[in-house]
Amino acid sequence: MKLKHVSLSVMMMGATTVAMASGYHFGTQSVSAQSTANASAAEAANASTIFYNAAGMTKLEGANFSGALNLVAPSAKYSGATGNYTTPAAPGAVRPIAGPIAGQSSGKITDDLIAVPQMYLTHQLNEKVTVGLGIYVPFASETEYQRDSVLRYNLNATSLKTMDINPTVALKLNEQHSVAVGVLAQHAEATLRQYANHGAAVPGGLGGGNGTFDGYAEVDGDDWGFGYNLAWLWDVNDSTRVGVNYRSKIEHDLKGSAKWTRSTDALAGGPGNAVAVLVKGLFPDSEDASVKITTPESLSLHAMHKLDRKISVFGDLTWTKHSRFDTAQLKYSTPKVALPAVNQGDTTYLNPQWKDTYKISLGGAYQYSEPLQLRAGIAYDKSPVPDDNHRLATIPDNDRYWFSLGGKYDLNKQSSIDFAYSYIHIKDAKANVDSRCTTLGQTTCVSSQTVGTANYKSSAQILGVQYNHRF
Repeated sequence: MKLKHVSLSVMMMGATTVAMASGYHFGTQSVSAQSTANASAAEAANASTIFYNAAGMTKLEGANFSGALNLVAPSAKYSGATGNYTTPAAPGAVRPIAGPIAGQSSGKITDDLIAVPQMYLTHQLNEKVTVGLGIYVPFASETEYQRDSVLRYNLNATSLKTMDINPTVALKLNEQHSVAVGVLAQHAEATLRQYANHGAAVPGGLGGGNGTFDGYAEVDGDDWGFGYNLAWLWDVNDSTRVGVNYRSKIEHDLKGSAKWTRSTDALAGGPGNAVAVLVKGLFPDSEDASVKITTPESLSLHAMHKLDRKISVFGDLTWTKHSRFDTAQLKYSTPKVALPAVNQGDTTYLNPQWKDTYKISLGGAYQYSEPLQLRAGIAYDKSPVPDDNHRLATIPDNDRYWFSLGGKYDLNKQSSIDFAYSYIHIKDAKANVDSRCTTLGQTTCVSSQTVGTANYKSSAQILGVQYNHRF
């Protein structure tokens, strides 16, 4: 197992088995919230309230700092995978199966240990106004297949990570109501590896054919996008508090480069020279590439109720417009007119047709002693994937359950430490992958025109620690 550090200049793009919440959300932006399975958004106990409900900043006196570190241990495995090439067909017709793809049919697609930091600051300007700044990771996901997997063609590895810089201001309207508004500046970086079946363009007499000359592109891109967040918090009485938090969508036009590696270059000095030159002309050493992604908006309703001076209970219901990820197009700058038997275009098409989702969380806290508070929570997180036929091999997402334990220990009147452990159980999943252009509504695409299927088992563990200090 390797240790990968996701720094505060992090990256991004579409696989969710590392993402701890459904879709490609990272899943937790505060250890104090993590300890209740993210049910405690209405608590406003420390500066991390900037993410969950920024109106809660008005509950914090003076200046406050919260710094968190999450260690994430994901596990995602595939098994029973099959893959098949297809044969050419008339334009607009579905290509029939040609034969099996050789390669590995099982393995891990992620098992790296990842360290993810978060940081928050608030400052009370006066009795009415508090300002704050959050720097955190809202989306982070990564998967990678073996280079000889039967599912290697098309997207073989993906990584998507983001960093949000979130300046926010909160206003205390009266003793019961507070509101907040903030700006979201989001940096996104994406990397992916896409395999292509260049051997289909090589005549069989030259030692060619499906699988004999694989090529692949290493693609990367980045972008800044902007949005906003709104929040409202209402103290119903001394025991009960409710709140609403909205985070807007953010549009990204990720632009970068694609670097192609071609095994057909081995033909350059032989009778297949013309084929090698053709493939190199269509898949050059380097070319521009771009993809547009919209991170989804979300709306959260949450509540807190104090049963007595020792026990508090929390609840949160979050709706996310994951249907923003309906289609996606990875565009290459070099026109790729039809190769013989391959039908190449200049775009890789994805058609996930994700659905809007909801997550429900319940949690509680018990003041065990003067310095120590114990916390726990459970959550159900609905997957946006509509069915097996729309589950992407690089996004084998499914419904998940959170189980969290943790606590808070007061070091003194100014400082405290939050700690949490979460286990995320992800339901077993199956993906039926069909990358034939015609099934995606196209006649040409940058695709190896293959089909495949695989079964997935995934889970994750998160260990978090957070330091809070009031100045």
